[in-house]
Parts: sequence; structure tokens; C-alpha cells
Amino acid sequence: MADVLTLLFAVLAAVSNATAVVLQRLAARTVPKADAFSLRLVRDLLRHPAWFAGIGAVLCAAVFQALALSLGSLSLVQPIFVSELPFALLIAGTVFRRRLPAYGWAAILLVAAGLGLALAAAAPTGEHVHVGTARWLAALTAAAAAMAACVVAALPRPRGKARAALFGAAAAVGYALTAALMKDAATTFARHGAGAFLTCWQTYAFAAAGAASLFLLSNAMESGPLLASQPALTLGDALVSLTLGLMVYEEHVRTGWWLIPEAVGVLMIVIGALILPRVEAVALPG
Repeated sequence: MADVLTLLFAVLAAVSNATAVVLQRLAARTVPKADAFSLRLVRDLLRHPAWFAGIGAVLCAAVFQALALSLGSLSLVQPIFVSELPFALLIAGTVFRRRLPAYGWAAILLVAAGLGLALAAAAPTGEHVHVGTARWLAALTAAAAAMAACVVAALPRPRGKARAALFGAAAAVGYALTAALMKDAATTFARHGAGAFLTCWQTYAFAAAGAASLFLLSNAMESGPLLASQPALTLGDALVSLTLGLMVYEEHVRTGWWLIPEAVGVLMIVIGALILPRVEAVALPG
């Protein structure tokens, strides 16, 4: 029953996040170019109801994600967020009133089937373990360095797909780190109550990491097309989360001959994720 609830909450979180991405993109389309990567960007977004609706969707996603992480492993929950990519496309097509081409539907099915195959083959497991300070310091340092490298590479570039993808990758690392910290805080809440939750540093660390990731995502939305940043965001989030699950929480996935269907599933996801950006030019406004 716990596995079913974990999957349900993870899918609901993915749908909520996809909705937030589309709504933020809707608001970011009207932001002046000169306000990119500055606090003025937030000021401009605050004037748009769609951005507030997106924040509401982000909060819903955070609740669903926390519930999923409190019940299941990081290596199971976060890869499900790859489904944000097709969900975002479906929702964006509805919002912008554009029809998806046949190859767009094929790519969506390819991502969904690949995700199901990869997770079924890997069968991620792992009980929550106490994460020591040294391990957290290593994870925080590595994540901060990766995010900084992506931002430094993105800033000199003009608005376009490359800039959006780099900001999306930085946001992906941030969201993966947020999930890892959230899992620790959510488990503390489940085991020791609200008092312990409000006094553990992971609670405030995941809030700060989430805010930074949201800022980076807003810049990704402002910098280029929705599906230029979305593949880097969703695939990067899944990959970094899997790494954090294995290295920080000592979770496990099946190896041996199971690596073959796992690799096939990942390949299907990557192919679908590479096809989906082509859909935007046909099905979505610029």
C-alpha cells in the first residue's frame, strides 16, 4: 500500500510541477529582456496572476512530494518527475490552444513507457538512514558548485535555447538537492513531530534550496522556449536525485542483467525527451 501511495503522490507532484512550469512560462513571456537574472525579474512576475497561480501549483507539488518522500525512496520518487516533460507539453497545448502533432504523442508515449520500464527493472529500495554532517557537507558543496558552473556558463549567452537549458540544468540540481533535504525533514516530522521538524536545519535548507531553484527556473523560462529548459530540468533532476539517493541515503537499485532493461528504458526516455522540443515549434507559440 505504501508503494501505491508513493507512486500516486509522486505523479500528483509531477502534474503540479508541470502546471507551474507552464504558468510561469505564460507570465515570463512579458518580462523585459533587461530584467533577466535580477530581482527586477521577480518584481515583473509579481504583476501577473499566472505567476501567482504557478506558485500555488509549486506549493501543491511540494506537499505531494513531501508525502511521497516520507513514504518511499528518493531513487523511486524523483525519477517519476521525468513525466513532468510530457505533462508540461499536454498542459501547455491546452493553455495555448495548440494541437499536438502525431510525433509529439509518440514521444510522450515513449517517455512514459521508458519510465515505467526503467523503474520496474531498477526496483529502487532503501530505508531512511541517518545522514551524517560530513556526507551532507559533501553533497551541498558538490551541488552548489554544479549550479554555479551552469549559471556562470549561462550568463554570457544571449537569450535562446542554450541559455535556457543551462539555467534549467542549474535548477535541476537545485530541485534534486531540495528533494534530498526535504526527505530528511519529512522523515523527522513523521517520526518526531512538528517541533523537531521546525528545529532541524534541513527544513530551512530545503526551503532555501527550493527558493533558489525557483529563481533559476524563472530565468530559464525567461531565457528561451519552454521545452529547451524542460528536458535539462526533468532529466537532470532524475539523474542527480538518483545519485544523491545512492550516495547520501545508501539506497539500492537492481544490477546484473537488470541493467539491460534499465538501459533500454533510459534510452527511450532520452529519445523521447530529444524529440519533444521539436513539438514546441509546431504546437506551441514562441
